[in-house]
Amino acid sequence: MKIGFIGFGNMAQALAAGLVRSGALQPEAIGACARDPQKLRRNTVAAGFRAFDDAASLVGFADWVVVAVKPHQVAQVLTPVRELLTRKIVLSVAAGWTFERYEELLATGTHHLSTIPNTPVAVGEGVIVCERRHSLTQEEWRAVEALLGRIGLVMQVETHLLSVSGTVCGCGPAFVALFLEALADAAVKHGVPRADAYRMASQTVVGTGKLQLATGEHPGRMKDAVCSPGGTTIRGVAELERKGFRGAVIDAVDAIEDD
Repeated sequence: MKIGFIGFGNMAQALAAGLVRSGALQPEAIGACARDPQKLRRNTVAAGFRAFDDAASLVGFADWVVVAVKPHQVAQVLTPVRELLTRKIVLSVAAGWTFERYEELLATGTHHLSTIPNTPVAVGEGVIVCERRHSLTQEEWRAVEALLGRIGLVMQVETHLLSVSGTVCGCGPAFVALFLEALADAAVKHGVPRADAYRMASQTVVGTGKLQLATGEHPGRMKDAVCSPGGTTIRGVAELERKGFRGAVIDAVDAIEDD
């Protein structure tokens, strides 16, 4: 199987890297096209991916086509190749492009699925939110789910929840990175070498997330398990509450959704 990316920015590169890192695909089974040919070749050749001059050539190469251009470019890029896409599986990672929008743009009968992945797919620890409504066959959906499952947690959501789910998962890594930086800065302030501080903070986030996924425990109970009466952790939690930590996170999501 071969996968082709129309657009090869950060998200497309993360997906490609994750697919190779997981062993799901070999580099030569991945191709891409983009507006800037020089930048495209810098991002493909060294990794062993194939670079194509245009979308038509890419679609001819690929069995599955990933639409990874900016949302406002989708119609412009796909219209010239819409007939060629009828024989492919089309996966979208373009924000705001849901099933209905693609039904209007693509040729009748095209098999397509809208998704919102996040950048940790590059290391096999991502989240890929998929619109529940799609035009794939059951066999195709199982194949897509199996492949994407190699690089992250695959979740289906209703169309009206796709946007907020994408905000939480797609924007969330930036919020988490901000928290990591702050936690590490605090460690550095108290004498921990910066490289060690980053490793401590990052593994703490990874471990806590994996613990919740493995146990299904409510995050509040996980917090309570670390907070001994009169202890150090509860004092830190109380300070975060006073500073509006949880409200700030919720407000950040609201700011994106209300835009």
